[in-house]
Formats: sequence, C-alpha cells, structure tokens
Amino acid sequence: MSEITHYQAFSPAEISALTIPEIIAKHGEEAAFLWLLRDNSVRAPHFALKDLAKLDERVEAHLDGLRVAGDPGWEILKKQLEEKTEPGEVFAAGVLAFESGKDDRIQEVVKFGTTSPAVSRGLVSALGWLSYDKAEKFIQRLLESEVPAVRRVGIAASAVHRQNPRRPLEQALSHADPLLKARALRAVGELGFVDLLPTVRKNLIHEDRTCRFWAAWTLALVSGDKDAVTQLQAVAESDSAHRERAVQIAARRLEPSAAKMWQRKLFQNPKQIRLAIIAAGVLGDPEAVPSLIEQMKNPPLARVAGEAFTMITGVDIAYQDLDANKPEGFEAGPTEKPEDAEVAMDTDEHLPWPKPEAIQKWWNAHQGEFAKGTRYLVGKPITPESLHQVLREGRQRERAAAALELVLRQRGSKIFEVRAPGFRQQKLLAEFAKKS
Repeated sequence: MSEITHYQAFSPAEISALTIPEIIAKHGEEAAFLWLLRDNSVRAPHFALKDLAKLDERVEAHLDGLRVAGDPGWEILKKQLEEKTEPGEVFAAGVLAFESGKDDRIQEVVKFGTTSPAVSRGLVSALGWLSYDKAEKFIQRLLESEVPAVRRVGIAASAVHRQNPRRPLEQALSHADPLLKARALRAVGELGFVDLLPTVRKNLIHEDRTCRFWAAWTLALVSGDKDAVTQLQAVAESDSAHRERAVQIAARRLEPSAAKMWQRKLFQNPKQIRLAIIAAGVLGDPEAVPSLIEQMKNPPLARVAGEAFTMITGVDIAYQDLDANKPEGFEAGPTEKPEDAEVAMDTDEHLPWPKPEAIQKWWNAHQGEFAKGTRYLVGKPITPESLHQVLREGRQRERAAAALELVLRQRGSKIFEVRAPGFRQQKLLAEFAKKS
C-alpha cells in the first residue's frame, strides 16, 4: 500500500485532531485490535471469505501505516508490547520485526511472543501473514532453537503455511515437552504425512491428555484409524475442550450406520444434545431435519440446531426470512448482572434465531429435493466440485467443513487453511479454478 493509502484507516477529522506520534500509536492499537477481531472471525458462522479479505485489508492498512512510520513506528509497537503482552500486540510487532530482518527486533518479539501458548498465537500469525518466501528463514531459525516454546512456534508457523518442517518435526514428535509434542502431532495431520503415522500412533497412550487428543485427531483424519476414532468418540463424550473438534472428525470417519447410532446415543444424554446436533450437521443426512426443527423450539439449542439445518440444506435462515426475534428473557454468556456467575461467551452469538414453524413450512415444501441416506453440505450432495465451491463461497465454518471433507477423499493431502490471509486464499482458489 502507498503512503497515502494507509491514512484511509482513519477519517479526515480523526487525522487532523492527532499528532504524528498519536497517529502511529493509533495504527498499532488498531492493528492489535483488528487481529483479535480477525481471530474470532476465522471461526465465525457469519463470515465468508470475502468478509475476511475485507477485514484483512483493514489490518494491512494499519500495518502499512506502521511501516511508513519507520523506526518511530517500531518504538511505539515495542512500548505497547511491553505494556500489554497480548496476542494482538505480538502480531503487529511481529510483522514489522520480521519484515525488518533486524535481529534485535526479532529477538524482542520472540521473547515476548513465547511467554505463553496463548500469546504465541500472535507470533505464529505474524509469520503466517508474511508470504512463505519471506518467512522461511525466520521459521527455520525458530525450528533450530533449543527452547521448546520457540521451536513450537516454528512448527506451528510451518504448518499454517502448509510447509514441511522436515527433521525438526520428527524430532518434536519425540520431545519430552508436551506442548511441543502436541503441536507436532497436530502438524502431521494438517500436512497429511502418512509416513509419520506409526510414530503418531505411539502417542495414543501418552500421559498428556492434549497429546493423546492430537494423536487421535491426526490418525483418524489421515488414515481413519479405528482406535483413534474410538478415542475421539470418548473425547467428545468427556469434558474436554476439544469435544466439538473430536465430533467433527469422528462423525465423518465412522461408517454411516455407526455414526448415526452414535449420534442418537448422544441425543439421549441431556449434556450431549448440543454435540448430537453438531454431529447431525456433520453427517449431512436430511433424515435428521425433523429432529433439528424440534430442537429449534428449545432456546439454548435453537441457534446451533439452525446452523446444523443450514449445513445440510444450505438455507440462509436470516436471508430467507425464516428467523425470529431472540426469545424474551433468554440470556446466554456473560451478563452485566454482578450476581451472575456465567463468564463463558455465547458461542452461538452470530447465529440467527430460527422460527420453527416457518422452517417446518419450508421443509414441507422442499424435502422432496433431498434424498435420505445422501450426505449434503450446504444444500448439495458432497462431491469434490461442491466442496471447492463451498471453499470459494461458503462461510467460515462451512469452509472448514469442506476442507476436512476434501482431505478425507485424498489420503495424505494437506488441509486447506481457511484461516490464512483472505487475499492469499482468494489467489490460491482462483489458481485452482483455472487448473480444474
């Protein structure tokens, strides 16, 4: 972007009221804030690729303002990083540090960016923001580090670029540090490395719960290993933070009859109904629609049931006027009431409230267009062509589902990274469309 373009991140009135240092500081604050917004948006049910690309243009505009500022821009970012070591601040400082190629700046962001797994996500994202030809030498340096937290960032950065870390990945699979090992186990799945599966399989009985999960996830994803799928089912039925991720793979890898039986089992447990609804969307069989419509009458589960309905039928509930107002008195996630102990965010915040009677009427009119026993994703039978269309046109959760489905159809393939910068994804998908 040009020196003039980056000022479009602010209105003329805002610019005239600020000094140059204040403008630079504002760029840093906005870049960090927009990273947080982006971090939520890449998993959001209402965000499409074009929306992500627009948001990434805003991020890039603020980064460009910091680039134009030169050394003063870095000094302000460094100060912000010291005052508030959060992933967004690490991301903004990381992009500029790596682009500068200056060792002192890189050492500074690596020091701050490896203080915790949560904060390191900003550092990985900074390396992911750069094109691989610019990031490769820095990633290689991190992979050669003796510090597990630093090497873990190198493994993660290689994985998000879908590049092979080679020997450092193999070494990480045998490392004593559980966080490093867990990230390596996940990377094997993301990159589709069939030859490393025997090593991965040994970790199904690892003492660390997270290592066991990622070993099972990778084995089930890449090879459909039955023991791994069974383990993922157990994770889904536990209190694990990975239970929804486990459902996404286990339901896809089970034989159709076994998957439906498991989904019905989940429905029978009041604590597992949400997972059963998600599994229905994963399976994509229209025979689940009547039960989903019934769950739309239950406010805590209504929106996720609507999402599963959309996953199968492709119906945009809000666009097609099949939505309703939020039920009176219903509250989800944290509230402003001091006595309310609920602190978890509303995971269905951006999903529309379905109107069951309207959706039932739609289904009565259209159910003949769907064949029971056929798997659908966003209204179309699952085929390679339909999956690529979802990658181009779908929303983020739909796109993530399509990326998994494609991997299941080609053993040893890499998962398409739906969290990558929007402009990069658009270019990759356009190139693929030309070849096909």
